[in-house]
Amino acid sequence: MSVTIRRATPDDIPQLARLGAVTFVETFGHLYKPQDLQTFLTSSRSEARYAKMLADAKTGIWLAGAESQPPVGYAVVGRCKLPVENLESTAGELQELYVLSGHRGLELGSRLLNVAFRWLDEQGFAPVYIGVWSENEGAQRLYGRYGFMKVGEYGFPVGDHVDREYILKRG
Repeated sequence: MSVTIRRATPDDIPQLARLGAVTFVETFGHLYKPQDLQTFLTSSRSEARYAKMLADAKTGIWLAGAESQPPVGYAVVGRCKLPVENLESTAGELQELYVLSGHRGLELGSRLLNVAFRWLDEQGFAPVYIGVWSENEGAQRLYGRYGFMKVGEYGFPVGDHVDREYILKRG
């Protein structure tokens, strides 16, 4: 399958919200009570939230997928919103990076990262931060290959559940 990476448009919002919900559930859904998961999805993977992000010129969203097919992965980057002490005014963040489970291992995550990081650089965002679940060692290894190092921790709420997240920084 030939997969392309392209910038998301307002027409993509319904598919983006679906993809955001499905990939989060595939990756992390088993960790949470159904009510906590539903609360999170309703607020954090809604069409309204993605529409607001797309309307922000300082947010970039990219989709990975085959021509004329629904997207199978996506990345969201923009201003850093992580709870970083003494946060730099130009700090950027990889806010979301997900690929459907059936399409992992095709280097789509790396391709999305390359496009997203290039855009952050072009927009003058530096340094770049990432929040990653403390037990997601695969993602931590991936980000480590891009020069990210742990600089802090915070609590990431999913409904009433709070995950321990690492804050990683590059540059």
